[in-house]
This record gives sequence, structure tokens and C-alpha cells, in this order.
Amino acid sequence: MSLRINSDAPNFTAETTQGTIDFHEWLGDSWGVLFSHPKDFTPVCTTELGYVGRLAPEFAKRNVRVIGLSVDPVKNHGEWAKDIEETQGSPVNFPMIGDPELKVAKLYDMLPEDAGTTSEGRTAANNATVRTVFVIGPDKKIKLMLIYPMSTGRNFDEILRVIDSMQLTAKHSVATPVNWKNGEDVIIVPSVSDEQAKEKFPGGWKTIKPYLRVVPQPK
Repeated sequence: MSLRINSDAPNFTAETTQGTIDFHEWLGDSWGVLFSHPKDFTPVCTTELGYVGRLAPEFAKRNVRVIGLSVDPVKNHGEWAKDIEETQGSPVNFPMIGDPELKVAKLYDMLPEDAGTTSEGRTAANNATVRTVFVIGPDKKIKLMLIYPMSTGRNFDEILRVIDSMQLTAKHSVATPVNWKNGEDVIIVPSVSDEQAKEKFPGGWKTIKPYLRVVPQPK
């Protein structure tokens, strides 16, 4: 199944380091971040998992639940988690999905259907495409997809920034400009007429072009 932004996030049941979950039930009314790893005990992913652990309060205040995935079995994740805490100074305080039969990786189109049915004997290079980030909304639809190469660590500060933007724009008729950060000016979307904008933004806005109207970030 080919996934795109606004596709339904496929549901699944899986074993994790925090027990068996039904993914949609586990998400509940929260936003979700599902991020995957090509193999346990890999160096770049070790740094990522530690950093995400340190960001736990930031995700929590945004009502975001984080879950990791690696194609290795759950018991391997537990051993890897010890290394992560030792080297990165932060526990893996979120569940990690074990996907040894590659079911979730295939369900989320990270591996092709002909990739086989076991993680045994596979290397990180075989699983290079299992380095994806999905942000999922409370409506269980995919809001963002990012795929990274194995040699490049993911920027989770950027992922937080995008979540801030998506949560803001989901509530208000605005979009966020290039390099926007929380608290900065935003853009009134073109579908909102000037008359409608007067009601929504009584404090006024700056018109740069008829299609480019800048307004302070709504509270």
C-alpha cells in the first residue's frame, strides 16, 4: 500500500518494550510520532533514541505520543536500550516496536512486499528504507512523512517545530512561512477573504501581496 500525506495511518497490533499494543488504541486522542530504525545496535540511531528520550517533556506538553520501531525482536531492544542510556545519558522512555517478521515495515511501505518475512540475516543496509518518520494526527491520518539516509541523524528539533506548525494551523486559518518558529508571525491562508479575515483577525494584518497577508500568531 502506498502512503501519502492525509492517508489513513494503518492500524496494527504489535509487541513492544512496554507490552502488546493496538496502535490506534494506544494513540487515543493524541498526536503520534512513529519513527523507525533499520537495525538495533546501530550508531546513528543510538544517538537519535537518546535525544528523543530527553525530549519527552516537549512531546508531552504538545500531547504527542512517541513510538519507535526496529525490525529486530523486542528482547534485542531491551539490550540496546541499556547501551543508549549508558552512552546518551537518557533512558528510552517510550515503547519500541519489535518487527521481526517485517509486518509493520511493509504495512507502512518502508520495505517492499518481496522483502521476505524475517529480520534474521538482514543487515542495516538491507533495511536502509526503514528510517522514516511519520507524524499522525488525532484523526489517525498521516500529517508528515520524512525518510532519511542511514548516515544522517534526524533533526527532532525540526520535527517539534513542524508539529507546532501543524497544531497551530489545524486550529486557525493560517499557514507558517519559511523557517517559522513558535511565536513568530504567520500567513493568512488564501481561502480566507479579507472580509472573513476582519472577523478572524480583528487586530489587523500586513498585506504584502493580495495572496500574502502576514498576521501575528493567534493565541
